Amino acid sequence: MDNQINEQKYRERVYKIVREIPAGKVMTYGQIAEILGAGYTPRTIGFVMHAADTENVPWQRVINSQGSCSTGKMTMPINLQQKMLEDEEIIFDAKGRCDLNVYRWFPEGFEENDDEQPSLFE
Repeated sequence: MDNQINEQKYRERVYKIVREIPAGKVMTYGQIAEILGAGYTPRTIGFVMHAADTENVPWQRVINSQGSCSTGKMTMPINLQQKMLEDEEIIFDAKGRCDLNVYRWFPEGFEENDDEQPSLFE
């Protein structure tokens, strides 16, 4: 029972942040993991998002560190996540990436860090 309660609290911490992401903005799995700290990784954030209640959690606003949707071939219909974000006026390039410098959102107190390591994929 305690494990189930702890898992629910673990998930709810993720969902609380995701619910704050405004339409037309995104956060990355790694960004959320960094904010939440020990015990959270980009991969575990992905698992939590996969189980999200789609009615109450804007799951589509969480993407990978390259600015791409990681659900492209997993979601039916294919590319549903990207389509939902495009409906929020997020623009993707021909490689299926959005510009994180434009669309990434930071919760108050967690603004962009200039010391952040640049992506190897840009």
